[in-house]
Amino acid sequence: MIRLLLALLLASPALAQRSGYDDASPETRAMQDDDSANPGFLWVRQGEELWSSCASCHGAPASLRGVAARYPAWDATLGRPVTLAQRIARHQGVSLPDDAVLALTALVGLQSRGMPLAVQTSGPMARVVADGDRLFHLRQGQLNLSCANCHDDRAGQRLGGSIIPEGHANGYPQYRLEWQSLGSFSRRLRSCMVGVRAEPYAPGSDQAVAIELYLAQRAGGLKVETPAVRP
Repeated sequence: MIRLLLALLLASPALAQRSGYDDASPETRAMQDDDSANPGFLWVRQGEELWSSCASCHGAPASLRGVAARYPAWDATLGRPVTLAQRIARHQGVSLPDDAVLALTALVGLQSRGMPLAVQTSGPMARVVADGDRLFHLRQGQLNLSCANCHDDRAGQRLGGSIIPEGHANGYPQYRLEWQSLGSFSRRLRSCMVGVRAEPYAPGSDQAVAIELYLAQRAGGLKVETPAVRP
């Protein structure tokens, strides 16, 4: 009987992943669904204005359809994975303001909207995914909490009136109503770490990229929603 029960449990499909969109209010979902009402498109339009510096190599933005769904990705020159924002910043060849990089990232991310996340996890990426997994489950800060304590153990419960999401990174850059601005995954990670009174990882650090990569593979199959709208 025990063997039969174990076999049934192992054969049972995993629970379906829930995007943060599914936990948002009807009003917030409607805002994301309507491009004319989605505030994130203010940054997309800025990205379109900046695109002239990219067009000579890439042509129209639509030529990059599918790219955002594969990031973070391995950079053979650097010997480590980089985020889409880091790739864009490096390709520019000049130092861009953070808001300009954010705008271009939103524009490129939009081209993959509706496509499933599918990051590489084999080869040298496997070690980084494992490190991101470790960091996601590592208790930190004065509150001694890990990312998993909220986004796994308490997903679906409420905190401050909002539903705790599963924490999937499928809509960045995203417009957050609490920020009244578009923000990167790095900014959201910093907010979480400050919330548990832990020392935040520096933007673009190995730790921050590892967690972003881990969450991207964890959300594998969820559709890209850039620019998403969240509470």
